[in-house]
Amino acid sequence: MRDNSSATIISTQAVSIQDSPEQPKERRPASGLWWGLLGVAAFSFTVPFTKVAVGGLPPLFIASGRAVVAALLAAFALALTRQRLPRGAQWARLAVVAGGVVVGFPFLTSFALTTAPAGHSAVVIALLPAATAMTAVLRGRERPPRSFWIASGAGAAAAIGFTSLQSGGFTALHWTDLLLFGAVATCAVGYAEGGLLARELGAWQTISWALVLVSPLMAVLAILPATQQGLSATPAQWAAFAYLGVVSMFLGFFAWYRGLAVGPMARVSQVQLVQPVMTIGWASLLLGERLDWTTVAGGLAVVLCAGAAVRARSSRS
Repeated sequence: MRDNSSATIISTQAVSIQDSPEQPKERRPASGLWWGLLGVAAFSFTVPFTKVAVGGLPPLFIASGRAVVAALLAAFALALTRQRLPRGAQWARLAVVAGGVVVGFPFLTSFALTTAPAGHSAVVIALLPAATAMTAVLRGRERPPRSFWIASGAGAAAAIGFTSLQSGGFTALHWTDLLLFGAVATCAVGYAEGGLLARELGAWQTISWALVLVSPLMAVLAILPATQQGLSATPAQWAAFAYLGVVSMFLGFFAWYRGLAVGPMARVSQVQLVQPVMTIGWASLLLGERLDWTTVAGGLAVVLCAGAAVRARSSRS
């Protein structure tokens, strides 16, 4: 999101922020980093809590229901602050954002996590920062240095190699791995377009309008499994679902974008690279998943490559 799901590094290039005259500049970096870390910490629980929720709730209900919860909060925030309506082509671009952040990523990860371990999923999703940067390069017609493409390609190879190693070979990739790669691709497109659109509408306003735009569809999709399959979950599973709707798809963005606003944005954006590491740690602590050397090595390789790709693009920009 993220938005889920989660915010991304493209926002560092997209959000236009003016320095606050009353805020000392020497205090801005530390404050921005703490806000950014708070947002990343909020997003890092998304995969483990999705894994908990799918233990008792249908994946379709989780993916759509959490978007409905977030859309209600977004509509209230937009009305309370009296935000102007998007105009013309902005609605079509919001549909792209919603398709990737509100629909694609939550749906694909929810279905994947019905069988895929949370730690394994976190390693694949670690590709998201580099994938978003690559999408932004193509969308913005930039010409990054060769090191960017080398690092991005190495990150993709590391993620594919990790999944194939745990699946038993390239020909034995599980269907959940394809869903996870699809989640990364759709979310990268949504975030890249959202980063560009945030220049016109504002950062949190963009994700809020995207949530409101698809809320009727999400409401219908949430009602279907609720009426056909019923909803019988434990209090812990309902709490995990509530977290996904309130924090992962809504409140987490406030801390993340606040960090980018305080800045410096290029530095704060690097904090997101610790998200997959935190997610793997939560999966081990909360879900009791065993950490083997392939998960640790795969996570570190993907994070390092993503960091190199983002730094190469940031330095060129």
